[in-house]
Amino acid sequence: MAEKIREIAEIPREFIHDGNQFLARCTKPSQKEFVQICKAVAVGFAVMGFIGYFVKLIHIPINNILVGGA
Repeated sequence: MAEKIREIAEIPREFIHDGNQFLARCTKPSQKEFVQICKAVAVGFAVMGFIGYFVKLIHIPINNILVGGA
């Protein structure tokens, strides 16, 4: 029974240890890296926005034809 309790208690301890190791390796991005990430995110937003716009642009006329302009 005591061994089961130790196993259960070991899980959070391992999680905290792994989390501390991860945070120790993390570094703050430089300004150049930050700007590059921001540009990549902006391009992703723009691409997804254009895809959504064109899907909607195609969907509305097809929907009106199928439904009959209700």
